[in-house]
Amino acid sequence: MSVAVLKGPTGLGAAKLMAENEAGEAVNHYTFSVLAEPTEAVAGLSRAEEPFDIAAVPTNLASTLYHKTDGGVQLLALNTLGVLYLLEKGDAVHSMADLAGKTVYATGQGANPEYVLNYLLRQNGLEPGKDVTVEWKASDELTTLMASGEIDLCMLPVPAATSVLMQNADVRKAVSLTDEWEKSGAEGVLTMGCVVARTAFVQEHPEAVKAFLEEYGASIAYMSDKANLDDASALAETYGIVPKAAVAKKALPDANLCFITGDDMIAGIQGYYEVLFAADPASIGGSIPDGAFYFGADA
Repeated sequence: MSVAVLKGPTGLGAAKLMAENEAGEAVNHYTFSVLAEPTEAVAGLSRAEEPFDIAAVPTNLASTLYHKTDGGVQLLALNTLGVLYLLEKGDAVHSMADLAGKTVYATGQGANPEYVLNYLLRQNGLEPGKDVTVEWKASDELTTLMASGEIDLCMLPVPAATSVLMQNADVRKAVSLTDEWEKSGAEGVLTMGCVVARTAFVQEHPEAVKAFLEEYGASIAYMSDKANLDDASALAETYGIVPKAAVAKKALPDANLCFITGDDMIAGIQGYYEVLFAADPASIGGSIPDGAFYFGADA
């Protein structure tokens, strides 16, 4: 079974399973790939030869893939809730409304971060590009700029945000976008990451997929348990999901890892998709997924 995970929060939950697989202790035999960008996962799921069977991807991308492939992927589980923060070198920003007239440097254009930021700005009476300037950067570049003090306001996810806070004592967490989402009264849970599988693979190997979900759920539980923080942090570095164990140790408590399947998965994500669809239908591939998108649920 070929499994792809992303560096950062979406991939953190898999680190324990990666170690068990390497030790020959996993039920399934896995080949793991750790990717830098979601586009790599899309390409891997879509290719004809040696495709990824399962991949951890942003939730909006999962829906886009479902439509793009005419039902070629299914949503297996939600794995990451909200992890976005506004960071500031200063003390001027305490809410989304405080961004009026400012320039925010951000990462995640074309994915959840952009759509969440735009939604929350508009909920606070601000039009992106008019009332607030947003400059999009790659995560590594943005982390470096903020940590070095070259810029003073940015939006980053954990653990990149954690790395900045560790490197520059003058930077603070100004706003949690998860908190702002809850204040906005939006339907659904702010859910940033999930796991999808190729529909053909699910149909051909249903028991293997169920075994994966059991092992993956246990891995997320292990990585989320504060009692395992030192080992979990080391595993995150070992498998290249986070550059340094010290960063992972600070980031894991804020990484909002989760494991939500079945009908709870539908309840958790459909409201979020409805918000994204209302804001920009293209953000989820043009329409809200139908029931066939959800694995193991009575949709």
